[in-house]
Amino acid sequence: MQSVLPESLTDWPEAPRCRVLNRAPLRPRSKYVLCWLQQALRATDNPAIDAAVLLANHLGLPVLVYHGLREDYPYASDRLHRFVLGASRDLARGCADRGIACVQHVDRVGVRERGLVYRLAADAAAIVLEDQPAFVAQWQAERVAARSDVAVIAVNAACLVPPAALDQGVGTTAAFRRRHLAARDQWERGTDAEPAIAAYDGALPFAPDRLGSMDDQALDRLVATLDIDHALPPSAMLPGARAEVGLRLERLTREVLPAYADARGDASRPEGASTLSPYLHFGLVGPREVMAAIRASDVPAAQQEKFADELLTWREWFHYKARTLRVPESYARIPNWARTQLDNHAADPRPDLESLEALLHGETGDESWNACQKQYLIDGWMHNNLRMYWAKRIIAMTPDPKTAWATACYLNDRLSLDGRDPSTYGNLAWAFGDAAPGYRDNPVYGLVQKRTDRSIRERPGGPEWLRAAAARAGPRLAVPERAPEDPYITETLPI
Repeated sequence: MQSVLPESLTDWPEAPRCRVLNRAPLRPRSKYVLCWLQQALRATDNPAIDAAVLLANHLGLPVLVYHGLREDYPYASDRLHRFVLGASRDLARGCADRGIACVQHVDRVGVRERGLVYRLAADAAAIVLEDQPAFVAQWQAERVAARSDVAVIAVNAACLVPPAALDQGVGTTAAFRRRHLAARDQWERGTDAEPAIAAYDGALPFAPDRLGSMDDQALDRLVATLDIDHALPPSAMLPGARAEVGLRLERLTREVLPAYADARGDASRPEGASTLSPYLHFGLVGPREVMAAIRASDVPAAQQEKFADELLTWREWFHYKARTLRVPESYARIPNWARTQLDNHAADPRPDLESLEALLHGETGDESWNACQKQYLIDGWMHNNLRMYWAKRIIAMTPDPKTAWATACYLNDRLSLDGRDPSTYGNLAWAFGDAAPGYRDNPVYGLVQKRTDRSIRERPGGPEWLRAAAARAGPRLAVPERAPEDPYITETLPI
C-alpha cells in the first residue's frame, strides 16, 4: 500500500511540499494523473500541477487538471463566483499553453454532477490536490483521501517556503522569521515541470464546461443563472483575471515599493498597498512570482525587504500556524489568557453595541469603522491598517466576545475576496489577543489591547478621507439573525 511519496517525487527539490494523505496505491495502468485544484488557480509556478506532471511523466501518463465550482459553499455570491470563474478560465488557457488538459464543471440547475471527483479518480493513477489548512478545502481533501482507493497526495502551493521545510514547533514570529529567512534563497528559484506525454484527450465521465473559450460577457451570463447571492456584486476594483496579476506586479515595483515605507500605513494613499492579497488567496499568483518581480526591479533593497517581510514572514507565519490548528477559523484558537480576559469582561456595559445589519452595511455610529467596512462591502478588500482598527472595534460593538469573533469572520468571509484564508484568520486572532497583553485593564477588553483611529484621523486629509469613504453607497444585502459560528465545520458538503 502507498504510504510514502512516490519515487518520482522523493528526489524533486520541492518534495517537502508534498505529503501522502492515505495508504491507497498508485494505479500505473490508468488514463491519467488527476490534479484537482480548489484555490491554486494558476497554470504556471504551481507546485501542485508540477508534482502531478512529474508523477505522470514517471508513469508514462498525461495529467488531467480539474476545477469545479459548486453553488452551495458558504457565502456563495456573484462577487466570489465571478472572481473564481475568471481565474478558472485563465487557468484553462494557461494549461493549454503548457500542453496540459484542464476540465471544469460549474454546478447549476440542470447540470448537476454529484461525486465528480470520485468519478474522475476512477480512471486516475493518483489524485494530486492542494494542501490547504482553512475553509472547506481541508475537509474535502481529507474526506476524498479517506474514501478513495487510489493514492492521494497533497501539495503546498500557497507558500514560498513550505511549512514542512521549517523546524516544527516554532512558537514566536521572531523565531519563525529567523528560520524562514535562512531558507528563502533555495525556494525563490523554481521551474515549471514539462509534461512528457501529450495532453489527455480521452473520454470523461461528464460533459465539461469550456470556460477557456468564454469571454467576460459569457461568464457574466453564466453567473446570472446560478442559485447564489446575486445581491453582492463583483468587485470593480478587483477583477478575477490572470492579466490583473501582471498589472499589479508592475504597479508594485513602479509605485508601491518606492513609497512603501511612508505610504503603507496610510489608507488614503492608494500607492500604499499592492492589493495582491485576493490574487494570492485564490492562487492566481504565488509568492515566488511576486518575489521574482521584486528582485528584478531597481527598488532599493531596504524597500524590497520590508515588503518581503509582510509577504513572506507574516503571511507564511499565519499559514504555518494554521497547520497546527484543527480549525484555524475557530474562536478556540485565541490564546487562553485573552479569552479569559474577554470572558471576564463579557458582562461589561457596551454603549457602542450595533446590530448585524448596521455592521454589515457600514451604518454604525463610528464613522471611521464605517469607512473600513465600506471597503469590504463595495471593494471586497480592506487596507491592512484599517483591518486592525476594524477588528478591534467589533469586540465592543457586539454583545460578547464569541459573537464578536463570529461577526468578524462572517463579515470578512462573506464580503472580502481574501477572506477564508489563514492570513486573514491570523490577523483577526491578533486583534482578539494573539499577541502580548497590554498593561491597562480596560472595560470590555481587559488586557487585550485596544486600538484607536488616531493613526488614520490625524493624518493630513484624514478626516476628509474618512468622511468620504464612510459615505460611499454600497449594495443592500440580506442579513441573518446572527453571524454563524464555525460555518465550515461540516462533513455534509458534497464533492
